[in-house]
Amino acid sequence: MNKIRKPAVAGLFYPADYHELDNELDILLNLAESKENPSSITGIISPHAGYIYSGRTAAFGFKILKNKNIKNVIIISPSHHEYFRGCSIYNGDAFETPLGAVEINKEVSTRIVEGSENIFFGINGHREEHAVEVQIPFLQKVLNDFNIIPIVMGDQSGAYISELAEQLSKVIGNDTVIVASSDLSHYYSKDKARRLDSIVEEKISHFDFEGLQTDLKNRVCEACGGGPIVSMMKAAFLTGKNKSVILNRSDSGDTSHDNSRVVGYISAAIYGD
Repeated sequence: MNKIRKPAVAGLFYPADYHELDNELDILLNLAESKENPSSITGIISPHAGYIYSGRTAAFGFKILKNKNIKNVIIISPSHHEYFRGCSIYNGDAFETPLGAVEINKEVSTRIVEGSENIFFGINGHREEHAVEVQIPFLQKVLNDFNIIPIVMGDQSGAYISELAEQLSKVIGNDTVIVASSDLSHYYSKDKARRLDSIVEEKISHFDFEGLQTDLKNRVCEACGGGPIVSMMKAAFLTGKNKSVILNRSDSGDTSHDNSRVVGYISAAIYGD
């Protein structure tokens, strides 16, 4: 492996020490007790804040992936640091975390790029982005032999969402799962955040990705990774998977106890029969 994307937020969003990170992940996964355990999972929606704030909610999604026969994980995140048109798949060989390196499946990546005008291989969006990176240690704990396909959406407008969904639908299989990386509303009071985030929760729980896309566009609700969520849900729909379940919802105030300016988090699963 010649080109490895090194950790950008280890020590900031999650522990940089192997043993400390491994232990924290064990604690978070043990705390995530859910009655839901769909057998055929197409994707999960997972938050991407620091583990101290969103880790417990994220753990609910990753725990249901444990012991599943998953070989490829497509991670889709928004771009927090730079704008660019389309979607960028990292053009290297692997992503590294304190738990080790995870190789990129270049064959699946190529299939997603083929025939697309707006999905490409590049470094765009990947240099400092945390929203892909923070998902990987969880995956390393619950899966054994797997590869990733890391995608950053530089523009989340409708045309790019639709194109990404179409391309993803070509590679969805029983051994592939999609992680849509997204937080919800940012820096409102806890009461207002609950109102806004409940709209997102309702749309996801009713598998109404079109309604969610409309509400996000019209600023009825917020999700910084709304594009990744809608792209994943639409791709699932195109392959006949149209069921969803909410696993957990929380906000940063649950940890910080400052309820004046919170960030919302949700964990959900998309699946089919």
